[in-house]
Amino acid sequence: MDRKGVLHLLLFKLQSLERGIFSFQVRAHFPAISGDIWSLETGVFWQTRVSSGSKVSCTPGSIRAVISNDDKALEQSNKEASNKEVNGTVLSSSSDKLGRGGIDVRAVITIRKKMKEKINEKIEDQWEYFINGIGRGISIQLVSEEIDPETNSGKSVKAFVRGWLPKPSNNEHIIEYAADFTVPFDFGNPGAVLVTNLHGKEVYLMEIVVHGFDAGPIFFPANTWIHSCKDNPDCRIIFRNQAYLPSQTPPGIKDLRREDLLSLRGNGKGERKPHDRIYDYALYNDLGNPDKDEELARPVLGSEKWPYPWRCRTGRPPTKKDPNCETRVEKPHPVYVPRDETFEEIKQNTVSIGRLKALLHNLIPAIAATLSSSDISFTCFSDIDKLYNDGFILKSDELNEIDQYPFLGNVMKQVLSVGERLLKYEIPTVIKRDRFAWLRDSEFARQTLAGVNPVNIEILKEFPILSKLDPAVYGPPESALTKELIEQELHGMSVEKAIEENRLFILQYHDMLLPFMEKMNSLPGRKAYASRTVFFYDRAGMLRPIAIELSLPPSPSSPGEKRVYTHGHDATTHWIWKLAKAHVCSNDAGVHQLVNHWLRTHACMETYIIATHRQLSAMHPIYMLLHPHMRYTLEINALARQSLINGGGIIEACFSPGKYSMEISSAAYQNMWRFDMEALPADLIRRGMAVEDPSMPCGVRLVIEDYPYASDGLLIWSAIKEYVESYVDHFYSEPNSVTSDIEIQAWWNEIKNKGHFNKRSELWWPKLNTKEDLSGILTTMIWIASGQHAALNFGQYPFGGYVPNRPTLMRKPIPQENEHEYEKFIQNPQHTFLSSLPTRLQSTKVMAAQDTLSTHSPDEEYLGQLSHLHSHWINDHEVVELSNRFSARLEEIEGIIHLRNKDVRLKNRSGAGVPPYELFLPTSGPGVTGRGIPNSISI
Repeated sequence: MDRKGVLHLLLFKLQSLERGIFSFQVRAHFPAISGDIWSLETGVFWQTRVSSGSKVSCTPGSIRAVISNDDKALEQSNKEASNKEVNGTVLSSSSDKLGRGGIDVRAVITIRKKMKEKINEKIEDQWEYFINGIGRGISIQLVSEEIDPETNSGKSVKAFVRGWLPKPSNNEHIIEYAADFTVPFDFGNPGAVLVTNLHGKEVYLMEIVVHGFDAGPIFFPANTWIHSCKDNPDCRIIFRNQAYLPSQTPPGIKDLRREDLLSLRGNGKGERKPHDRIYDYALYNDLGNPDKDEELARPVLGSEKWPYPWRCRTGRPPTKKDPNCETRVEKPHPVYVPRDETFEEIKQNTVSIGRLKALLHNLIPAIAATLSSSDISFTCFSDIDKLYNDGFILKSDELNEIDQYPFLGNVMKQVLSVGERLLKYEIPTVIKRDRFAWLRDSEFARQTLAGVNPVNIEILKEFPILSKLDPAVYGPPESALTKELIEQELHGMSVEKAIEENRLFILQYHDMLLPFMEKMNSLPGRKAYASRTVFFYDRAGMLRPIAIELSLPPSPSSPGEKRVYTHGHDATTHWIWKLAKAHVCSNDAGVHQLVNHWLRTHACMETYIIATHRQLSAMHPIYMLLHPHMRYTLEINALARQSLINGGGIIEACFSPGKYSMEISSAAYQNMWRFDMEALPADLIRRGMAVEDPSMPCGVRLVIEDYPYASDGLLIWSAIKEYVESYVDHFYSEPNSVTSDIEIQAWWNEIKNKGHFNKRSELWWPKLNTKEDLSGILTTMIWIASGQHAALNFGQYPFGGYVPNRPTLMRKPIPQENEHEYEKFIQNPQHTFLSSLPTRLQSTKVMAAQDTLSTHSPDEEYLGQLSHLHSHWINDHEVVELSNRFSARLEEIEGIIHLRNKDVRLKNRSGAGVPPYELFLPTSGPGVTGRGIPNSISI
């Protein structure tokens, strides 16, 4: 739309309003401007009062801005103003040094409008368009990399954004404006732009491109919200796309580099406002809500008693009943995260945040309202099948809001009926090719290597299996898994020989869960055991479970219990074995969600993100490297604290640990988590699933070659490692350049001493003295944000969407002889099995959550890809070439994985009814695909 069209549309909107209402809006949203505005059919005339000192003017035939109500003032302003018209666009320079001559340069500013606007927002939008055009909406100041000897700071020149440029693309939400400057001949190259938003509300700045310098166009990537000056009078600092280590910073922008970092750190006081961009640390003290109900009180994580990584501070006031806890913000109100960490609107409307909000605020309550009055067990397997074939009807007016989120999940098929909605689930991958696969021991074992939680299986190095728990509290350390029992399942091979040949493996949840068993089993509708599962890797290259130990701790009324189960050969033993495997799966599901998924990826990544923003300048090369891997994680974590891991949230309601879920996560952090073991090769060696071998890629050789998570994961790890090492080597070419980098040293110290406060004294933290040290640390972080999270997240529905395959809790103990329930079990073992699984309500709530968490958005940003928003992220040809090489390597890896999935020798990823292992395929289409590695933890 041209200027004339904009004006007519604006006038039409204004004429439909009463004069007083519009005056109020002008004063409220544009405090710098007030006055009277009217139109004439001929020669449009606008009269405004502009703050003193402003020079705003236009050429005939366009909008006129008058400095005062005096026509003489208008005449004088037109004489004084220096106007330029370029391609029909009115522009004006406001440099104070015009008289001395100089270079004419133009800054093109790209703004993104909201995609969905209400009528009042559209009116405001048109007014902003006008205000920007006449030069009273946004001011920008170019700051040179050169020092001005008079001020001892960077040379600078200031102007207002003026004029309308033709639309840069077919995107109606993108608008460009221009500002013209005349800079002195000795100005040098601009290194920063200071932006002041004079509007009454924030604007989204995409980028600024400065034309006219000899070096060609100079890019200032922004992709940031610029707050209104009424919320914060400080201008925003946007640096050019040139990476500088601290010691290399041009003198003209050194102070700005330091000032920008200080503004991001805040002072640790007060409650954060939505427009703030402040990154600070806080304990996990907002999961409980004691003011609402004593039953919702939860311990503070990150304290000495309950160690944990720290989260982003919000500064909300304490609860009334517990001053150590922070008051909660309940849905649908948002939890504070720094402004640029929130999902962009385009993502809100189509992807993760929209789906998750719809799920938590509308769908889950609707499921609960429908099923809670008759929250019963599944009575037969056909009841479960009906979830996919027939669905069930939801009755809730609130479900209409879900229509706003067409990508809620391609798994949940929602069909409108008469005033009702039918909810159907898509058949999960685990039973799509073979509906009985979940029953087989081979599939149970395969999922420890190629399922959604393939990171807990470890080699059995010694026998007997001993517990590390205090024997005074938990009894003798010996396991009930005796040598004789194991050898019965080895068909003639001794335990010693099996261990020597690396053929015994274990899934070990005994020591982690036994201390919580008594509390967990005191919860209604819960019955759990601490489990150990032993596997044998036979000469045919197949892993099979041979024994399961289920334990209960001693109590005042009981000496404790350790029982061992094997698959047996008769019907009764087979059904008992199925129940034992289901209990192991429920343990596995809880540890996966609370430890491997939430703690080791989401929670730990949050501390790295906070430290990166607080200590690394936006022009630091390592900040530029990490930036794609940090986006949206704080927002998704805030949503999780609000509705998933909070007291009474979905995790507590639907997983075995219940209200003790986060205590178990804290204990795992205290006893198991080490940064140096989060690297994939180190983790595999620690678990005995690989041994060091310098002749192999990544320096490790897998003990089980057909281990899809490890073999494919090492391909991704090595690609990340090669890219990071080349990147670091490019910027840290001088000796001691890492130790002399004050920002990177402060960054690493803060991660250790603040983000992981409870682990600050550990001796295993990697040193940061060399570029090899730095490369290792960065590779681990990027791996966690991308490959590791993808492998642990996007298989949730494909494997967990069928409840019998992966129950998140068990509600009954395994029946024992001479018990009343045992006779019922003998009469109807299917009923005993199904009634032990989660209820229909628990199952459908978990399935809905898993579907949403497993869904890729249509505009996902995958590993090795940069969105168009980051097309000018760095002005360094060699770095761009490194990035292209990384992308090409990932394409090669995709081909390798496809070939592996067709290799008939690899039984864990190919065969009759066996789903291929695709979680490490780098790219994906939208939906629940079971593949794709996003750059960051965005869901």
